[in-house]
Amino acid sequence: MDRRSFIRTAGTAGLGAAAATTLAAPAIAQSSPKIVWRCTSSFPKSVDTIFGASELLARYIKEASDGQFEIQLFAAGEIVPGGQVLDAVAGGTVEMGHTASYYYWGKDPAFALGTAVPFGLNARQINAWFYEGGGNDLMNEFFGQHGVHAFPAGNTGAQMGGWYRKEINTVDDLKGLKLRIAGLAGRVVERLGVVPQQIPAGDIYAALERGTLDATEFVGPYDDEKLGFYKVAKYYYYPAWWEGGAALHMMFNADKWNGLPQNYKAMLESACQAINCSMLASYDYRNPGALKRLAQNGAQLRPFSQDILKASFDAAKAVHAEISEQNPSFKKILDSQTAFKKDAYLWQQIAEYTNDTFMMVQQRNNAL
Repeated sequence: MDRRSFIRTAGTAGLGAAAATTLAAPAIAQSSPKIVWRCTSSFPKSVDTIFGASELLARYIKEASDGQFEIQLFAAGEIVPGGQVLDAVAGGTVEMGHTASYYYWGKDPAFALGTAVPFGLNARQINAWFYEGGGNDLMNEFFGQHGVHAFPAGNTGAQMGGWYRKEINTVDDLKGLKLRIAGLAGRVVERLGVVPQQIPAGDIYAALERGTLDATEFVGPYDDEKLGFYKVAKYYYYPAWWEGGAALHMMFNADKWNGLPQNYKAMLESACQAINCSMLASYDYRNPGALKRLAQNGAQLRPFSQDILKASFDAAKAVHAEISEQNPSFKKILDSQTAFKKDAYLWQQIAEYTNDTFMMVQQRNNAL
């Protein structure tokens, strides 16, 4: 090859390499563009286990994207009230929100099935149903009708049955009881004579103190301790049969979600799964110590009687049946959960329950 031919060939190759470099940069930029989203929460910052999960997700996304994808967090009331997160996300006021879907059961009872329904799945079971049993797909088929796409993003585990100003020993003791209780459970307890009340968290203590409320359910020891309910309603009942494993969701505006690069979608889905795990671990770690402190401060632990549980169970089945007759989405999702629940409890009583029961006896005997 002569010198001129070599230079001409080398020059062409150099231009090709330069062009490849020029083309590569925009491709990378397109897959990881600079994006800033706003996330509104249904929860105040004081509920640090739940709000902290959103903070953790924002950190994961920022680190995974090298700062290209930033999520700005807003507590309940800073942009919209906590009970309006769904509307804010679906309407495009914000791109995403952290909430409990059962807050919106008044729009459609099927929303309740994304969080918890009376005598529904426990925390491990609902996660198994979400991730392995087609639950995510079923919920997003429904959520999509309301302009959002969502992933599970936290679970409280089984909650406590709440704080009562008097002992509740029989079903008759429930009659006329003014109980702060949210969601579909309110319709169930009405059948037992309870008068359900919808009161924001910040107003509960004063209402109990004045006697305009007889009782309240909230979450569990760690969160309840902060609100001081034991000072004005000393009887602490368990379990919250209406929230055996309350799941939270991170909801995304459907159009915004669909417009995201695939790698950002993967980041969000993975981060949601991470905080879904971490929130439950946080509650499992913090609740034992909080329960001991509450007892030391005068809280009187009481189990709901078997008669109350059975009456509540029967009332819940009747309510679920009535709604299923009128609401195809509710029936479709509930049927899926119920079919899995039958097998799941069969399995859990064989290994989990037997093992846990033995270990609980050892704990009571101070043998651990």
